[in-house]
This record gives sequence, structure tokens and C-alpha cells, in this order.
Amino acid sequence: MIIGAIEAGGTKFICGVGNEEGEMLDRISFPTETPEETMQQAVAYFKDTGVEAIGIGSFGPLNMDLSSPLYGHVTTTPKRGWGGFDFVGYMKRHFPVPVGFDTDVNAAAFGEVKWGAAQGLDSCVYYTIGTGVGVGVYAEGRLVHGLVHPEGGHVLTRRHAEDVFEGLCPYHGDCLEGLAAGPAIEKRWGVKGSALPADHPAWEMEAYYLGQAIAGVVHLLSPKRVILGGGVMHQEQLFPLIRKEVRQALNGYVAAPEILEAMDTYIVPPGLGDHAGLCGALALGIKALQDPAQNIYIKRT
Repeated sequence: MIIGAIEAGGTKFICGVGNEEGEMLDRISFPTETPEETMQQAVAYFKDTGVEAIGIGSFGPLNMDLSSPLYGHVTTTPKRGWGGFDFVGYMKRHFPVPVGFDTDVNAAAFGEVKWGAAQGLDSCVYYTIGTGVGVGVYAEGRLVHGLVHPEGGHVLTRRHAEDVFEGLCPYHGDCLEGLAAGPAIEKRWGVKGSALPADHPAWEMEAYYLGQAIAGVVHLLSPKRVILGGGVMHQEQLFPLIRKEVRQALNGYVAAPEILEAMDTYIVPPGLGDHAGLCGALALGIKALQDPAQNIYIKRT
């Protein structure tokens, strides 16, 4: 079987085709422009592949309410032109096959559960720290939604004592994303994070914010693994700094061996590397094909 996969990011789209065994057979990428420009390229890519299902992991926020006439739409995104875009409906009009749909970070979490760093576990939390900060949650064997879906990048954190940066989030200013996403690092220090040396004070400050957020997730959701991906986490020196901040924030309260003795295997990079999102989209497509009950689609005119 041929399954289509779309990792729809705020700056680039990655499309691929794979099979039900999780093998990715081909992929392409192109910039995220207007919906019309971008989706025309996606449709052209899948047109002659014979896909039997498509999985989509998209930037958001998204409408994930299967009972809503706006299910499958992008909602309040600051990405120009994409607010209100009917993503699922657009793909269905061109490809009348099962479509799996979720946030890009939930997709990445799902990919890690199927084939990556959370294989064999019934819960994990996946953070992507890059242009923005997103959080995907897999708990008790399923992806978590609710009123909308997890938006852990917009939690509030305590300010670092030496940080006077006002924050970049257009909605909340100094939330986690406003303080710790890649553009915030660049704005605060005047250069891109990739240009900063490994011992620059930026990384201790970054770890401080991420460590607080992760400690909060440990208290709230008690995941069996925390996976940190995205471009900022290519700075591998962050991992020991973050683990240290999480230990300090938890202060021995969560008395689990994974926290007290094995933090190096509890807070980890993605097993699928930068391919977690696309592999997760493939997994969503496979799920939609295997379980039609998960592929409710309300016809819209």
C-alpha cells in the first residue's frame, strides 16, 4: 500500500510517500507560501502516486473537533493567509481517500511511539523548539486532544534573573515560545543561535526556560519519556543543561527511577531525528486507513 504523508510547517512543507510498514519511499520539500501556491505543489506531488490514504501533521492552531463543520481547518495561526484554511477538505476534494489529521507535534510524538525513541511506551511528550515551540502529547495509548489540542509552547514560565528581553509571542509576549523559540534567541542576542558558541550564556538561559516547562509537564502528565526536537535542539549541549534544570525544579518530589537515576534516557532527542514529523504523518495515514472510525469526515459545500 502507498500512504501519503505531509509535514506542514510554518516555513516549509515536506511531502512523502511510504508504506504500511513505516518505510518512507520518497520525499520532497518546498517553502510554505500562500495556501493556493503551497497546496498546488502538494497535490501535484501526490497526483500520480496512487496513495490509498494521507496523513497530515500541520502547524496550527487547528480545529480537531470531529463533530464541528470546521473540523480540519487551520484556525488562529499568525501565518499569513492560512487562518481559516480547510486543510482536510482541500485534500479530500483532490484525493477521496482516508485522511489522518493532527498537529505537527502530535504527529511527531506518534512517529516516535511507532518507530522512534518512545517505542514500546504508552505515553510520551514531544517538544519541538524551533521557529516556535510546540508540544505533542501521547497518553494511555492515544494522542491527546481536548477543547482544542495541547499548546504547551504558550505556557508561562518564571523569568530568568538576568533576562530583560520582553518576549516575541504576538499573543502572550513572554510565554515559553516568546522567550525560548529560535527567533527569540536571535532577537535577544543579536545573532542566530547557530552562530553562538556552545559555552555562551544563551544556552543556560534557554535550558532554564525549557527545564521549567518540562518539570511542569512531568508534574501534570507524568509522561514515560520526554523527547526534545526542532532546530534549537541541534545544540546538543542543551540536553545536560536541561536535565539539570529539570532535576532542580522537581527537587526530588517525583520519586521515579527515571528521574532520580536515569535522566539521560528520560529526556532525549528524537529517535527519528528531523524525520519524526513526516514519519508521524505517515503513521497518521496508516491509522486512518486501518481504523475508518478515526477518519470521520463531514461533507461541506
